[in-house]
Amino acid sequence: QVQLVESGGGLVQPGGSLRLSCAASGRIFSSYAMGWYRQAPGKQRHLVARITPGGTTNYGDSVKGRFTISRDNAKSTVYLQMNSLKPEDTAVYYCNTDPIPVYTWGQGTQVTVSS
Repeated sequence: QVQLVESGGGLVQPGGSLRLSCAASGRIFSSYAMGWYRQAPGKQRHLVARITPGGTTNYGDSVKGRFTISRDNAKSTVYLQMNSLKPEDTAVYYCNTDPIPVYTWGQGTQVTVSS
């Protein structure tokens, strides 16, 4: 069964950092661009960062310069390093392929930025 498991979220103060991980099962991981998405309360889920199989990255304007996406194809894992966190980064974070989600969505990992 192909699935995703996100981890690494938590409660952090403004200005702090977190590193999220997403482990994927199955053999398709290395063939797809992967994205980190987030969904804040009352809002739709949207893409914040993506990385191609070869390592080219793109970021949403709200996270550019603060977040860094990376991947380890040998471990079928994608990471999101989040620095200079702001209260508006509070959301549940998910990973999946981009632009079309191929995996069943995981449970996500909650990130809360608050003093």
